[in-house]
Amino acid sequence: MKRTTVIGFLGSTLDASKQDAARWNKWRPTVGLCMQPDLRVDRLVLLHGRQHEGLAKFVTQDIASVSPETAVEPHTINFDDAWDFEEVYTELLDFAERFEFEPETEDYLVHITTGTHVAQICLFLLTEARFIPGKLLQTQPKRGKPDAGGVWTVIDLDLSRYDSIAKRFAEGSRTSTSFLKGGIETRNAAFNAMIDEIEQVATRSSAPLLLMGPTGAGKSLLARRIYELKAEQHRLSGAFVEVNCATLKGDNAMSALFGHRKGAFTGAVAERAGLLRSADKGMLFLDEIGELGLDEQAMILRAVEDKRFLPVGSDKEVESDFQLIAGTNRDLVRAVAGGSFREDLFARLNLWTFNLPGLAERREDIEPNLDFELKRFAAAEDTRVTFNKEARARYLSFATSAEARWDGNFRDLSASITRMATLSPDGRIDRPAVEAEIVRLGNLWAVEPEQGTDALAEVLNADAIARIDPFDRKQLSEVIVACRRNPSLSATGRELFSVSRQQRTSTNDADRLRKYLARFDLTWSDVS
Repeated sequence: MKRTTVIGFLGSTLDASKQDAARWNKWRPTVGLCMQPDLRVDRLVLLHGRQHEGLAKFVTQDIASVSPETAVEPHTINFDDAWDFEEVYTELLDFAERFEFEPETEDYLVHITTGTHVAQICLFLLTEARFIPGKLLQTQPKRGKPDAGGVWTVIDLDLSRYDSIAKRFAEGSRTSTSFLKGGIETRNAAFNAMIDEIEQVATRSSAPLLLMGPTGAGKSLLARRIYELKAEQHRLSGAFVEVNCATLKGDNAMSALFGHRKGAFTGAVAERAGLLRSADKGMLFLDEIGELGLDEQAMILRAVEDKRFLPVGSDKEVESDFQLIAGTNRDLVRAVAGGSFREDLFARLNLWTFNLPGLAERREDIEPNLDFELKRFAAAEDTRVTFNKEARARYLSFATSAEARWDGNFRDLSASITRMATLSPDGRIDRPAVEAEIVRLGNLWAVEPEQGTDALAEVLNADAIARIDPFDRKQLSEVIVACRRNPSLSATGRELFSVSRQQRTSTNDADRLRKYLARFDLTWSDVS
């Protein structure tokens, strides 16, 4: 059998007693735990201050008389202030890190009946965090007649052992996850798994998060929900501050982010706190962080790591302790390689990176989001609108088909539902309203986003582009745009070669597209 080691404080009041026979009629926690018929204590590590060495020797002698098999090891820990949480926790953490635990051969019990309340709390935290690999031990006097032994109880902090607690934790986790999804019962397995992971990170870590994904994928909404979840759990007390970095240009970017002192530059007629200070004790969401200049990126990194930064025109640093969430629709790995994004900042952000898929990659989630948008319209306009059965089936058939491109992702869907609801004054969206909306969406998506040139510049450098004929540049740009709105090489090939493939008995659209990209020394991973 394993040996049992108990670690606990000497009770300067509860363990004290006159040195006469009457003390055996008194419950003394440290002596009493060694008198239990069903608890064998092989070793007792007795923590005490230097001023209580005499009491420790007296208690050790009494333990030897009632439990000669117990080896008592007095251990002196001195506190300048036994009620100073930081000091007590630090000293006990040092003790735990120095202690030679051997859980393969010993079971450990942490006695939390004696010592100050601060010491008891610290022992609890160290045990819960597994710095002390044991269970908690509580003792108390027996009710009724005097008894020197008292009674004892062991508490195992592995909460999974307690069915009712585990059930409550599981329910709380599901509630948090549902909250992050806005109460939408999403069906995409990969998305749901990602949200579960984000919920765990949000409730356990204050490190920066990086949300990547196309415009309209829901990065801003998710960031706000993460903030609200943490605020509800009292992990944040400050404000949620959101800024689109694409709107910050030149000197205004520095001033807006870090603030400035009065007179720092022409027009600075008053001091400005800046967005980072406004987010103190709260959360700062920097959307489109890839649009920031390198100087701003350097200061953001310093502010995240040191919680300090220098306002424009000031020679005195200010402090702000905030959690950062960054959002981007750019490929930051490529931006780092191209020199437009700092590698050290990306490394700091990349601890927790989550890629939010576009709506076209989550078509099974269109129906629950449709219901969510109808509820949101009802709340905003105080008007309930529904689909008739035929209209709903037609809209979902179109929305989940390859015909629906959803270039704007959830923004397109939200706008679509809002238009149909607004144009259905009787509160019922019918088939003609759906058909009209399908035409609108087709017209919207018929205009290619002006991203071809930008997309080309993101995958090829200026010299490479200069070596391509203007005709081929235009064609390659269209191909890149198609690659980015489809989930795979095969899906893109089917879209690009949809006419010619009907005239062939065998098709390999993926190989055809792969060979086309290879003409420009590009691969699917380069452009997708």
